[in-house]
Amino acid sequence: MFSVLVLTKNEATNLAACLATVAWCDDVVVLDSFSTDDTAQIAAAHGARIVQREFDDFGSQRNFALENIDFRHDWVFHLDADERFNDALRVACEEVISRDELSAYFVPNRVIFLGRWIRRSSLYPFPQVRLVKRGELNFAKAGHGQKEDRAERGVGHIVAPYDHYNFSKGVADWVDKHNRYSSEEARYAIELRRQPLRLSECLASDVVRRRRAMKRIQARLPMRWAVKFVYLYFVRFGLLDGYPGLAYCLLHGFYELLIAVKIREHLSQVRLSVGRDA
Repeated sequence: MFSVLVLTKNEATNLAACLATVAWCDDVVVLDSFSTDDTAQIAAAHGARIVQREFDDFGSQRNFALENIDFRHDWVFHLDADERFNDALRVACEEVISRDELSAYFVPNRVIFLGRWIRRSSLYPFPQVRLVKRGELNFAKAGHGQKEDRAERGVGHIVAPYDHYNFSKGVADWVDKHNRYSSEEARYAIELRRQPLRLSECLASDVVRRRRAMKRIQARLPMRWAVKFVYLYFVRFGLLDGYPGLAYCLLHGFYELLIAVKIREHLSQVRLSVGRDA
């Protein structure tokens, strides 16, 4: 058995459906960032324990939970309110926990948009560390999200995915949220530009190493928004995802455009500042 942690802030729209998929779990904890809607009441109605902490970033929030919350189990699955668990994933988690060979596991996610799994243009499986043994792994901020920072016994992979309804609050909310995210991603891209490319990792067998190598290349690309659309829609065959796939690719091209413009804006401000100081 394992515990489930759900991060929330004003997630009344999503939380009930999320918690319904982990109703079997005897230890569900909602780490809430002082929601002003009915998030806390919904969590309580579903029998979840509620802990509150002001949000700073995803990595710090998850680290706080692992270090300060008294979970009933050694293993904790990190789930977001717009995500849904399933029986196949539960079985897969229990299997790796029983072997107890590693410190954490990457888990793939299926993006659901306009009622369809966006299999190709969402870069599936696009795994993230979600199942963690307490005391053996830390998270670190990476762009608007997080990455694993320390894993005592290494990190493995679970094949069974969870479902991610990241447009569950509507496209307008997604655009508003990704406008904020793009500012953090622009800062992260500037940091990545200072790192060596390590092009050989683009051919690594490990999907996470390949993804991070591509991230370093992407940080340096001119017209990254156009490259992203072409890559998702044509190279990754997003055109086979139908109209939802086209809309998804266009939205992510727009997101990359925001990042690119904010990178240029930042660099222009730096040059202007240097010019004034000269």
